[in-house]
Amino acid sequence: MDLRVAAYAVVTDDQDRILLARWTEGRRVAWTMPGGGLEEGEDPELAVRRELREETGFRIETTALLGIHSRVIPGSQRLHKAGSPLHTLRIVYRAEITGGHLRFETNGSTDMAAWFTLEEVARLQRVKLVDISLRMAGIL
Repeated sequence: MDLRVAAYAVVTDDQDRILLARWTEGRRVAWTMPGGGLEEGEDPELAVRRELREETGFRIETTALLGIHSRVIPGSQRLHKAGSPLHTLRIVYRAEITGGHLRFETNGSTDMAAWFTLEEVARLQRVKLVDISLRMAGIL
């Protein structure tokens, strides 16, 4: 079984909009929480700060650890390395913006980032991690 550990952040602005990134890797295009996989030996808080900067252009500081979501994806459902199950551990933080400006990632697994109201999020094509993270943050 393969293991993937990733860190994500729930970031809201002063209008209570939620920052999401559009994931373009895999079978479908869908909105997700900004963040991503840890590099070997990387601290999760440093990873989420690096990933947010890459995907959205914003610098952040984490303000709380919201939780860890664990999921095993059967090998038949994997996008890569079909046949071998994947255990994903997703560490979710609350974070606030400390600098930077909105910009899109190039040559990555996401192609854009945007702010959405909760009502707009409900209408988006999104991965389950969005709802899981928003529940952890007490937003849903």
